[in-house]
Amino acid sequence: MKNSSSQRLQAVNWYWVLQVIGWSFVTLFLITASSRQLHRLDVLVNDVVAGASGLLISDLWHRLVKGRRWAVGINWRMIAGPVLLLAPLQTAFLALVDWLLKHTFDSLSWLPMLLLFWAGVFLAWNISYVTFVAVRRANRLQEEALRLEVLSKDAELRALQAQVNPHFFFNSLNSVRALVFESPEAAAQMIDKLASLMRYALTAGMSETVPLREELEAVEAYLAIEKIRFEERLRASIDIEDGLQDLPIPPMSLQTLVENAVKYGVESSSSGSDIRIVARRDGGNIRIEVANTGAIRPFVDSTRVGLANARKRLALAVGKEASLDLSENSGWVRATLQLPVAA
Repeated sequence: MKNSSSQRLQAVNWYWVLQVIGWSFVTLFLITASSRQLHRLDVLVNDVVAGASGLLISDLWHRLVKGRRWAVGINWRMIAGPVLLLAPLQTAFLALVDWLLKHTFDSLSWLPMLLLFWAGVFLAWNISYVTFVAVRRANRLQEEALRLEVLSKDAELRALQAQVNPHFFFNSLNSVRALVFESPEAAAQMIDKLASLMRYALTAGMSETVPLREELEAVEAYLAIEKIRFEERLRASIDIEDGLQDLPIPPMSLQTLVENAVKYGVESSSSGSDIRIVARRDGGNIRIEVANTGAIRPFVDSTRVGLANARKRLALAVGKEASLDLSENSGWVRATLQLPVAA
């Protein structure tokens, strides 16, 4: 409500700024046109009164147009009003002022020319006013469209988060299932870690982004779960440059990359895999890399939900400047997250 009032006040202020500038220009034009007669006080007074009365009459017309909602395009009212109403009213008023100043009419031959002049002035004023209203309305529509786009993106983000979390917990519960009969104690530890991750997912899902340190805590809990299952086959290291702990990233985005590294690196290899998580400043970006030894394998048995959603959520939460790429080089599969420094 407060923002709406502020916007209306700002619009009214712009209206009056343009009013004063426009009618000051008209007054200056009249004074310049009658510069040879400025030694006569009545001529100068008439010019100043003409500008002031034009401002007053045009504002009254503005209030009428606004009240009747006529200012939608150039319609017959906006053309007929200045020519048939405002121009004769202004001309008659100035003729009255001229008579009051001189108490006589020297000649009425100037009336048609004066009437034509004011018809042109008020017609130009109306066109300018309609243009002003159209531009303001277009800006408001654009702002509303942007607001709706933000709301739409927010709704899409929530939907994607709702998809990612079940995908992650499905994989984790599979790990628990594998340990229940083999090692109940290890299964209990895994359930504790999973409960911690569930708390994080529930709270993180309320925000578009979370600090990197919170995401890393979730990643460490996840790796602890998988370490119980894979033991020496999972070898993980985390190296985060100082000052990046508060970097905002989409919740569960890094977790998704680590999950893929475990699934397609550790799980698919009898000898396991090394997993490296590195975050560094790289020029104008922040580069976060999750790498695992191995090769890119076709996701035959995967729904591909995790990685695809990570890309979408990254664009929605951080912006189009961010990117997520998957590459293979020198025996390493690298998922590289690029975030702008401003993020």
